Amino acid sequence: MHKETTGFEEKLEKSKKILETLMSPEITLENSVKAYEAGIKELNDAQKMLEDAQIKIQEIKAS
Repeated sequence: MHKETTGFEEKLEKSKKILETLMSPEITLENSVKAYEAGIKELNDAQKMLEDAQIKIQEIKAS
C-alpha cells in the first residue's frame, strides 16, 4: 500500500474517532470545539490528498 493511501485512510479513521468523541454526551463545550477543529483539519488534509491524487491521474492520462 502506498504511503499516501495509508495517510488518507489514517486521516479518515482519525476523523471517525473525533466524530465519536463529539457525539459523547459527556464532552465539554471547550473539548468539543477542540475536537471539531481537529476533525476539520483531518478532513481538509484528506481532501487535499484527494485533490493531489486527482491531479496526478490527470497528468498520467494526458501523457
